[in-house]
Amino acid sequence: MDITLEKASDTNASLKITLTPADYKPEVDKKLKDYGRKVQLKGFRPGHVPASLVQKMYGKSILVDEINSMLSKTVSQYIRENKLQVVGDPVPDREQADAIDWDNQTDFAFSYTLGLASEFDIDFGDLPSVTQYEIQAGDAEVNSTIAELQQRFHSHSHGEEVGEGDTIYGELKQVNASEGTESFSAKTAFPMAQMAEEAKGQFIGKKKGDVVTFALEQAFPDEKARANATGVKKEEAANLTGEFTFEVDDITRHEPAELNQEFFDKVLGVGAVTDEEQFRTKVVEIIRGNYARESAQLLRLDIEKTLLKNTPILLPDEFLKNWLLEVNEGKFTPEQIDEQYDDFTKSVKLQLIKNKIADKADIKVEYNEVLDVTRQMVREQFGFMGGENEEMNQTIDRIARNYLMDEKNNGQNYTNTFNRVYDDKIIDYIKTQMTIVTQDVTVDDFKALVENR
Repeated sequence: MDITLEKASDTNASLKITLTPADYKPEVDKKLKDYGRKVQLKGFRPGHVPASLVQKMYGKSILVDEINSMLSKTVSQYIRENKLQVVGDPVPDREQADAIDWDNQTDFAFSYTLGLASEFDIDFGDLPSVTQYEIQAGDAEVNSTIAELQQRFHSHSHGEEVGEGDTIYGELKQVNASEGTESFSAKTAFPMAQMAEEAKGQFIGKKKGDVVTFALEQAFPDEKARANATGVKKEEAANLTGEFTFEVDDITRHEPAELNQEFFDKVLGVGAVTDEEQFRTKVVEIIRGNYARESAQLLRLDIEKTLLKNTPILLPDEFLKNWLLEVNEGKFTPEQIDEQYDDFTKSVKLQLIKNKIADKADIKVEYNEVLDVTRQMVREQFGFMGGENEEMNQTIDRIARNYLMDEKNNGQNYTNTFNRVYDDKIIDYIKTQMTIVTQDVTVDDFKALVENR
């Protein structure tokens, strides 16, 4: 076998492969013998079909399959062993392949066009610093968070008069039913929050025992809200229109939870804090924790931007555009490829940079690392705690393994999780090599930074 790489430029090359009988004949002969033992042909006992007949019937297809398999392995191995930074897929010379005379040729020549990324290196010492933002929660943010928690852990009370956010309970009656149908009536509840604004004035201020006459479809124009208010199915609620009466039996409203031990225990767990000062300190931690993931994501984006901006890489643009058109099988026009090409090349360059960093730092991902991440995902998704409960840990482990090995999507779950773990490990390594400056910011300033990104 003869393999030659011919570089036309830094980003374009061709790979030429020449095969002789010594390369493919031993494996082809072996497969022909296997066929001879297994093939069943009328007039011959199994395993006794003449080799010449087996050759005539299956020789060409076995030869073609073997050479295609050999080419695929050879191209991949050559690229890997020579650490070629190939972008896109190698494109075979189809005219050359179509011209092959499989019946008479013994030597075969093949050619592949390669798109290459230009040589580049990453010197972390030359890269500018990136900023990691530490969110500082001020009194306003703490107070609004506590107010939201008080609403979330609200209590109920009974009101004397109907207010804006109340729920009113009573009897709903239809005034004029259609001829031949029974008048609708039901004991039900009206959440004022679901009522149309223009209809609320008829109810606000009413007391127990008061009767309101109103048009149901005007109070609840949304059929889903009307179904909730009447207690019937959505399709049935669509037919409930016209004049109705509602007699108020009870009025309930949400009261914000009081800042007391019961409230602290509900929010943080029993005994976590014992006074308001400790609670406010914990709330600050909650706020910072809520923004920690966004802060980490922002840092990741800034690291990637810095790497891209400071690592010049040339790509084979014409080759890549043609390749994108071909692999997408007419899903995109050349104009659409041009529109999206910049974003595509950024992702290609970024992956090349990360792969080079991973190669230099010898970053690898083991199966157990992928499994551990999946176990944690299962715990978060299903609310499993694990810990010392062996039976629960076994359940988590079983679900995680089944997810990774799901045959319905050809192992895509494993591939996606592997890639995520691999990317995270690369980013974690980069953080140890780049200069990262910590900066305190308020919640509002951080929100503005996120919006601008």
